[in-house]
Amino acid sequence: MLSANDRHKILKRGRTSIAWEGEPLLGSIYGEEEVEAAVAAIRDSMEVSKGFGFTCQQILDFETAFAHYTGSKHAIAINSAGPGLDMSMRYLKLQPGDEVIVPAINFMASPLAVMGAGGQVVWGEVDPKTLQLDPNDVKKRITPRTRAIFPVHMNGLAAPMDDYFEIAERHPHPQHGPLVVIGDAARACGGEYKGKKIGKDGFGTIFSFHTMKNMVTLGEGGMVTTDDDTFAAYCRSTRFYGIATEDWGTSNVMTKVQAAVGLVQLSKLDSFIDARRRLAHRRNELLDGLPNIELPYEPSDCKHSYYLYTCLVRPEWAGDKRNQLMERMEQEFGVKCLIANPPVYESRKLMRDHTPGQSLPLSEQIGQRIVCVPIHPSMSDEDNEYIAAALIECADGLG
Repeated sequence: MLSANDRHKILKRGRTSIAWEGEPLLGSIYGEEEVEAAVAAIRDSMEVSKGFGFTCQQILDFETAFAHYTGSKHAIAINSAGPGLDMSMRYLKLQPGDEVIVPAINFMASPLAVMGAGGQVVWGEVDPKTLQLDPNDVKKRITPRTRAIFPVHMNGLAAPMDDYFEIAERHPHPQHGPLVVIGDAARACGGEYKGKKIGKDGFGTIFSFHTMKNMVTLGEGGMVTTDDDTFAAYCRSTRFYGIATEDWGTSNVMTKVQAAVGLVQLSKLDSFIDARRRLAHRRNELLDGLPNIELPYEPSDCKHSYYLYTCLVRPEWAGDKRNQLMERMEQEFGVKCLIANPPVYESRKLMRDHTPGQSLPLSEQIGQRIVCVPIHPSMSDEDNEYIAAALIECADGLG
């Protein structure tokens, strides 16, 4: 851990070069290559016979490249991760009372997709070390009505997919057979699980290219990956009104310009992840031994993408002291931290009303302990040192 003398020297240099936030508004790095790709796609669209057609080579090339990157058979480009989550749940044709197990420590998107498709959300606890849906808790929540397990690769770390597959096989639905396991990888593009890129494992995986994510396609965009031919055909159809499958659908297509930029971003993605990991590992060294705060945990079979650098304050600091720590970081040092995420049912009345009587004490406590400290692939070593020094200073002050 940084010594007091080194810490004071670093803090004396002054605030960071950028007003860093826990989740920066641009999660990747853009350069002239992206600008040139976008302009070229626009120029290519200026002919009346071409336009910005929703079936074009740029989209096909992006899908092929992304499928190859993840090792998946199919990749289906869409305009945002949200529609991909919706598609995955609608494909199951959930009936009233059909249950889908979703981690409570979560962004609202995946449970809303379950609810929107007519299913019943069943909240699951997370492993307090990894913040991933706890397989042991999942086992306790399986009923004859369970249709799917819907883990989130939370904050950049891969969920333990093999454990869910084993549970799915051992607890088949009485009518539909083995449970479906679908992964929400909105925050984890570029991460790895057991030597494979996230996106290969599971019935389907949904990615986000939103402006804050590990790679960005002009502010919005997403991808669904799968090895299942029928699900792939369903997604390709329902992203444009469900014409080919005669299912309900709406327009969720990606644009030519987004896909052109996506190809460039994908070529840089591993370098973005390498930069995030280098900064995270250096920060771990700078903070090693810091009392009262648990640093991010990375299982040996995972390659964390560090979309967020997620810490937990000790249980006695849950709530008020955690909030004081965050206030000091921002007010005294200009570093804005983030809480990502408390249980969804605490922040959305809609989801609370949908899951009456469901309460997860562990998740509620973890939600009071989470603090995500800024990290970004373009962050300088000096800014990383400053943020670490500020965190030590603030934590010591609350001691």
